[in-house]
Amino acid sequence: MIVVVCLNPALDVTHHVDAVDWGGVNRPRAVQARPGGKGLNVARTLHALGVDVLVLGLAGGITGAGVEAALRERCVPAAFTAVAGETRRTFSVVDGSVAGRGVTAFYEAGPEVGEEELTRFRRGYEQALEGATAVVLSGSLPPGLEAGTYATLIETATAAGVPAVLDTHGEALRRGAAAGAAIVKPNLAELAALAGRPLDLATATAAAGQLRGAQAVVITLGPDGLLAATEDGCWRARPPAAVPGNATGAGDAVAAALAHGLVLGRPWDERLRHAAALGAATAAAPVAGEFRRRDYLGALSAVTVEEVR
Repeated sequence: MIVVVCLNPALDVTHHVDAVDWGGVNRPRAVQARPGGKGLNVARTLHALGVDVLVLGLAGGITGAGVEAALRERCVPAAFTAVAGETRRTFSVVDGSVAGRGVTAFYEAGPEVGEEELTRFRRGYEQALEGATAVVLSGSLPPGLEAGTYATLIETATAAGVPAVLDTHGEALRRGAAAGAAIVKPNLAELAALAGRPLDLATATAAAGQLRGAQAVVITLGPDGLLAATEDGCWRARPPAAVPGNATGAGDAVAAALAHGLVLGRPWDERLRHAAALGAATAAAPVAGEFRRRDYLGALSAVTVEEVR
């Protein structure tokens, strides 16, 4: 079983309009609502792959109840710790008048989380680790939690013999890597922010060395694929030509594939092949955080992986 930690879940609401009138009234022609946040995208992807998964997180209020109900409808097992605050929402407006489907997003910060609520979460987390083969910690931390929260959870998992995959940003990413994560997965912009300078493909691998303590650093490059610095060497995975669609959630699909490959014991070139293919398939799907199996299998045969010297 792979445990997925989502401390700041969301209800993702998407409005589709023919053309946005930013100063007036807009009447969407379609509205989609689904459980969201990076961790929930990871869990839904793993579930779609047929992996035994358990979501652990924090949820509160009417929105939190809606997120839990939506996961039950999708048959994704979850055990949320109740918090007093209201679970956040994200709103995306898809403007049909913009070439390439212009999307404007509004992300709430999430509820303030207290020490007692985190302590209750940790008790459930420690119990879940007893039957876990890996843990994925994904997404932003809600207000009230320290940047070292993920690092503490990774140390707990490591002590239980469970490898951890971390996908976050900023100081939480740096501390999580130092805590001994098996894999950390920043994107190029997140890695550049830690490095304090712009990065390109030529400098990204060296910058990955700043995430000391992590066994492997996998950098997502958007349509340019993945770059991995591992104990076994450096690898570059290139997906097929960029596909039109909604790239939201593609990085979460990569995190899911990396955790799955870790559990299966796949060699690094195969882990990256599957991760790049799943990310491309997710970007090709019309709904964020989902993929069509035919797109995944098609991309899998087209991805190229090479060792970088």
